[in-house]
Amino acid sequence: MAHLLGGENLSVSYATRTVLDGVTLGLEEGDRIGVVGRNGDGKSTLMRLLSLRSTPDSGRVTKRGDVNVGYLDQSDVLDGDLTVGAAIVGDQADYEWARNPQIREVMGGLVSDVDWHANVHALSGGQKRRVALAKLLIEDHDVIMLDEPTNHLDVEGVAWLSRHLKTRWRANQGAFLVVTHDRWFLDEVCTKTWEVHDGIVDPFDGGYAAYVLARAERDRAASVTESKRQQLVKKELAWLRRGAPARTAKPKFRIEAANALIADVPEPRDSTALSKMATARLGKDVLDLEHVSLDFLGGDPGQKLFDNITLRLAPGERLGLVGVNGAGKTTLLKLLNGEIQPSSGKVKRGKTVVTAVLTQEVKELDDVSDLRVIEVIEREKRSFNVGGKEFSAGQLVEQLGFTNEKQWTPVRDLSGGERRRLQLLRLLVGEPNVLMLDEPTNDLDTDTLAAVEDVLDGWPGTLVVVSHDRYLLERVTDHQMALLGDGKIRALPRGVDQYLELRESALAGSTVTGGGNPVTSASSGPAQAVSGASEAEKRDARKAKNRIERQLGKITQQEEKIHAQMTTASADPSKVGQLAELNKKLKDLSTDREALELEWLEALEVLGE
Repeated sequence: MAHLLGGENLSVSYATRTVLDGVTLGLEEGDRIGVVGRNGDGKSTLMRLLSLRSTPDSGRVTKRGDVNVGYLDQSDVLDGDLTVGAAIVGDQADYEWARNPQIREVMGGLVSDVDWHANVHALSGGQKRRVALAKLLIEDHDVIMLDEPTNHLDVEGVAWLSRHLKTRWRANQGAFLVVTHDRWFLDEVCTKTWEVHDGIVDPFDGGYAAYVLARAERDRAASVTESKRQQLVKKELAWLRRGAPARTAKPKFRIEAANALIADVPEPRDSTALSKMATARLGKDVLDLEHVSLDFLGGDPGQKLFDNITLRLAPGERLGLVGVNGAGKTTLLKLLNGEIQPSSGKVKRGKTVVTAVLTQEVKELDDVSDLRVIEVIEREKRSFNVGGKEFSAGQLVEQLGFTNEKQWTPVRDLSGGERRRLQLLRLLVGEPNVLMLDEPTNDLDTDTLAAVEDVLDGWPGTLVVVSHDRYLLERVTDHQMALLGDGKIRALPRGVDQYLELRESALAGSTVTGGGNPVTSASSGPAQAVSGASEAEKRDARKAKNRIERQLGKITQQEEKIHAQMTTASADPSKVGQLAELNKKLKDLSTDREALELEWLEALEVLGE
């Protein structure tokens, strides 16, 4: 593969802190590289150096003379006075750019719903991001560098960008470098990972899952003694190994040691115990929306954001919400939290419910900007219980990445990611039993996200998460629902993949029906699934449904039996070799389960349920 660009002995220091120390690396044709690391460790600095947008203190960056580099900055760099059309294609006439199929594909994927004649300054954050991406992607670049491209993008936008990057060049052509906290995106598009830490850059083969496995292997081989960090890596690794088979197909290194490493790691959540604990604190009633409708704020009378929706949150429930921009995800949280009242219908709140909401803006810290981090937490409470363990304020602050030195930093001097971490801690120490998170991954690096998820795993209350981060939703919630902009809310038995299928159908002009499992008590409406099957077809579907449910029950019993065998094998060093075989059986059962669940959904569609 031909060399495109690279850096030799790059060093960068700020005041007394060295960010990069003698780093040498390069990009070759066909490279698809994701950059990970803690906030402030130099990811964006490295990218700016390689794109020749800044100069190192020492060392040099070289590139082949004909290489064209495109760069997406993390900040908003568009001219706000330009129209959307002028910002993307300049003074080109429509017929000029419309002749190019690649440009048409980019326009359709990113800005089809954006007003072509609107000024850029009037757009939302997500729309500005898509316009900037469109401007970059319609140009012909040999190397593309993207600094947090998924910020402000919804689930659909992230999925479209991943498809575009995977098909933009042939396998041995072009290259891209991406800095992002979106771990699903890293796994989906990257074949290599660079970890920036302690002034150096460590390369790994594969995407995020492969990187986690390799890092655990590296730490094990080096006998790392940082117990808190190791436990987080092990727990994350255990979840990854129990996930989809594709996540573990990419690594090219030996994984037997990783199997042994994670064999004694317990399940991330005991759902049954979690529910019992939550019920004890909450009682039977949590939050219910019954036949709720809500008019668009400031809209014409009769225009409804929500139309006769019913949603019931159970004790210990962990719900993920996805949806199109403007569909009302944040508004739904405000309804549940009692901040706004519905136009019609009822919002029922359990007597013992205590809610807490992590907003997107984190303005709640403005009133404590002069206090230090540890003072903010101690002012709320000095100790509280997480997963049956008692933590002091200092211990909990440290668990979410605030070192002893950082604990004494004034809140006003914290970065965006640090402010989000602190606000989450502040909410938790208030001991809520219903926690709502609105885009909690903004400004957080992958290690911090893992730490946040670890805290949420041991938290016993009801959890509602609004996020475009697929990895987070699948990691911390047990089921997902969708807002598609039609006033209804739908269950997603097959998760985010099903949501994307529904959106594709809607954009193609199809009616979204039974596949989305409408969650509504209305007797009619666009969300209602209508079955036109004959009685004979319904009888067959009913038989199939009963058969499939029996088979799913058997699979559940087999999975429980294998889990017990794995627990026994992990306790006996002589049986460690059995773990890989048992893990393979679990994967086979998971594949069978997915196929049966698909058949079950098809039977439900025939029955109109």
